[in-house]
Amino acid sequence: MRSIIAIMLFSFTATGVMGQDGAVREGNKLNKEGKFDEAVAEYDKAIARNPADRTAGYNRANTLARKGDKPAALESYDKLIAATTTNSTAKDIQERAYYDKGVLHQQQQQLDESIEAWKAALKLDPDDKQARENLQKALREKQQQQQKQQQQQQQQQKKDQQQDKKNQTPPPQSRLNQKQVEQLLKALEQKEKEVQKKMQQKGGSPNKPEKDW
Repeated sequence: MRSIIAIMLFSFTATGVMGQDGAVREGNKLNKEGKFDEAVAEYDKAIARNPADRTAGYNRANTLARKGDKPAALESYDKLIAATTTNSTAKDIQERAYYDKGVLHQQQQQLDESIEAWKAALKLDPDDKQARENLQKALREKQQQQQKQQQQQQQQQKKDQQQDKKNQTPPPQSRLNQKQVEQLLKALEQKEKEVQKKMQQKGGSPNKPEKDW
């Protein structure tokens, strides 16, 4: 994966060759020295003098990225993309801005945003091999995340089903067995009564007195 720093160094070289605004050259120099705030101020001067200076806008966004201010860098990329025309030179800068947006989003674990940024970059430059490789990696990672989420959902559903079974009332068969037990007890009580009755009947009438001879 090409890094943001590598892209910035290329743009700095290009700006020097093209004879850009002196503020842009000064901004490039300060950027290389690690004086990011001062570099941004120089790019702002160049943009104020020439709002159409896309190189100044691009280098400004990259400087913010190097500084670590990713939200500001993303905002700068978006402004640059929105303001870029369709001529070939501006189109090249716009493609780089989309690519770098993808890198920043990836660094912040914003997978969907990085995918969209690299798709946009490839629409402008289908031959951008690194953008294509990054997009493929991001899509594979997205697929893996979806599969993991699906597995977690299935596991949770299984746990919920098991809990539901535990919370359910006893099945009808358990109630039927209880009823049978009650009937059996009643039958035993009835049988005991019958046995007692038979025992009383075996005793017969009282013995008669012996015959008096």
